[in-house]
Amino acid sequence: MFEKEKKEMLECALQMKEYQLISLTGGNVSMRMPDGLFLVTPSGMYYEKMVPDDIVVIDGKGNVVEGCRKPSSDTPALLYMFEHMPQINAIIHTHQPYATAIGMTNDRLPACMVTIIDACRAEVQVAPWTPSSDIGMGILATQYAGDSLAVIMKHHGVITYGDSLEQALFAAVYLEEASKTYVMARVMGPVPELSPEDIAHEAAGWATYGQDK
Repeated sequence: MFEKEKKEMLECALQMKEYQLISLTGGNVSMRMPDGLFLVTPSGMYYEKMVPDDIVVIDGKGNVVEGCRKPSSDTPALLYMFEHMPQINAIIHTHQPYATAIGMTNDRLPACMVTIIDACRAEVQVAPWTPSSDIGMGILATQYAGDSLAVIMKHHGVITYGDSLEQALFAAVYLEEASKTYVMARVMGPVPELSPEDIAHEAAGWATYGQDK
């Protein structure tokens, strides 16, 4: 079941590697499906070797409904987020280096660039560290989400989310681009921030970006 969505998730994972947001078997992708079901990438598999049938269908308690693979070790955290953030339908977890580096020294990545405002909607908060595979990652991501579509997990990586897989992927890719620029700017000196009015004006423009659906 959900063959179309499984293919989309695999394509998304390969794009995450293309944009150097993950390496080897790191990270995961998950989606909310009808009837209380979810799709999640399998644990510890190379994305290049993965086929759509390797993506696992689970219920809200993490039980495997369809598939022969072990679901991502982060499944409890992902399910917590889906339960407590009903507005989201897709989650991406990465270990993207520039955004993760910012999380080691900062408490937030300010909305100081159009890419952050456009793709993430607001400044990105840094949540305290939790170990891999711990439900605490999902709890803290939910608490620190704010108005953004991304959270940086200190000493760990990034979680992005949205109402679609595309929205979550845009947030992850543009967050890394903005983080790289922010790191370079910090080397040269303090980074000025935009006013709330400028941020609101930029955010409003994203609503008309792209082609009409």
